[in-house]
Amino acid sequence: MKITIFTMLVVSGITVSAQDSSVSEKKSGWEISGYADIYYQYDFNKPPDKLRPPFLYNFKKHNEINTNLILLKASYDGKKIRANLGVMAGNYSRYNLAAEPEFFRYIYEASIGYKFSEKVSLDAGILPSHIGCESAIAKDNWNLSRSILAESSPYYETGIKFNYTPNDQWTFSLLGLQGWQNIKDYNSSKAFGTQIIFVPNEKMIVGSSSFIGNEKPDSAKQVRLFHNFHFTYHVSSKLKTLFMLDFGAERNADKEGYNKWMGTALLLQYSFTTKFVAAARAEFYRDKYGVIISNYLPGQFETTGLAFNLDFHPTKNFVIRAEMRSLHSKTTIFTRNSTPVQSNFSLLTSTAFYF
Repeated sequence: MKITIFTMLVVSGITVSAQDSSVSEKKSGWEISGYADIYYQYDFNKPPDKLRPPFLYNFKKHNEINTNLILLKASYDGKKIRANLGVMAGNYSRYNLAAEPEFFRYIYEASIGYKFSEKVSLDAGILPSHIGCESAIAKDNWNLSRSILAESSPYYETGIKFNYTPNDQWTFSLLGLQGWQNIKDYNSSKAFGTQIIFVPNEKMIVGSSSFIGNEKPDSAKQVRLFHNFHFTYHVSSKLKTLFMLDFGAERNADKEGYNKWMGTALLLQYSFTTKFVAAARAEFYRDKYGVIISNYLPGQFETTGLAFNLDFHPTKNFVIRAEMRSLHSKTTIFTRNSTPVQSNFSLLTSTAFYF
């Protein structure tokens, strides 16, 4: 594992904050926060290059101690102006932002916002994605690993987001974007997105997000359409369930039709106590034409997965997590001992510190 000076500074900052809680207190609208996720993973297919399958971007390394995300963030929330700047390192930064210029691979978020009123606001810059409900910060997700749905849709976006919150139940957003998870744009086309969040009561959350734009060179202009739906329901004070559905289509190169893909997942989370929480995820993803997952063409990517994890929160700012995950493909897309196979099984554990 490579421990950079940046990593040491962030981890040191977390240690200091545990000793002095005043570090995380808001002063004059400012807040400083930090997060460090250190993990070990064993992939039973034993990849010789120590890299997990190419469609996975988090917790990427096999059989070595590594960092998935080291994050230091400064936020300002004033009467009218708000701003966020986050810098990062780790596997998430290295592999998920591999297509970006090197400087931008260290930027988690860089945005500024303006509140016109209590109901209307605007944010611009490098923003967390409006799509889905799994983020790059593992502690905020029910499972330790990310679903294939999350790994195959944007984690971040660059653009302008207009927000309208008429009441406590509804939030509407309209976005103008560089593209599908882009900081540097590689064509002259821009993209658009929408988001609707509905919270009818304390037990239920409904989310709907969409995207439309061209992700091919200007000479091709194959429009991409995408929609994400997620539904969370609190069955009881201890049991929660989450359903996710992705559906996308991109215009064929011959402009005669659309190449389609889809994914779905069902998650359950059970809190035994405030310190012990378990979660399970069943998922399915199909990308027959390689629009999103193109590493396996001319074959068809169709994969199911199961994941089970247990979380232990010994203190407020520290969590230990363990997960086992099984993936099974319709075709032999995985490799074990130089032999193509249909399955992949892994064990993953992590410790996360945050303030």
